[in-house]
Amino acid sequence: MVEEAELRPFERRVLRLSRSGIDNAEIARRFRRSPEFVERVIDLTRVPRHRASVEPTQHSLRPLERRVLKWRDGGTSTDDIAARFRRSPRHVEQVERLARYKLAQ
Repeated sequence: MVEEAELRPFERRVLRLSRSGIDNAEIARRFRRSPEFVERVIDLTRVPRHRASVEPTQHSLRPLERRVLKWRDGGTSTDDIAARFRRSPRHVEQVERLARYKLAQ
C-alpha cells in the first residue's frame, strides 16, 4: 500500500473512516458520492505510485521564468520585459530572482 503521507487528503479521510468501521455506503453519503466510487478510492490507494524525479533544471521553471531569464541574459531591461507582460519592473526582478534561486538549488 502507498504510504499515507503520499495520499491526497480526500483519500486519507476515506481510508480513516473505512478503517474505523464505517461502511462504504455511509462514507459515500457523507461525501455525496456513490459507494462504488468510495470502493474505487480505497482500492486505488493500494496501487503503488511513481514519483517523477524532478531535477532542478531549466525545465522545472515556469514558462514566464524561462522567458524572463532568456531576455535578461540577452541584455533586455526589466522595463522592456515588464511592458511586454503588463507588469511592473519590480515584478520582473522578483521573477528573475526566484528563477535564479530555483536553478541554484
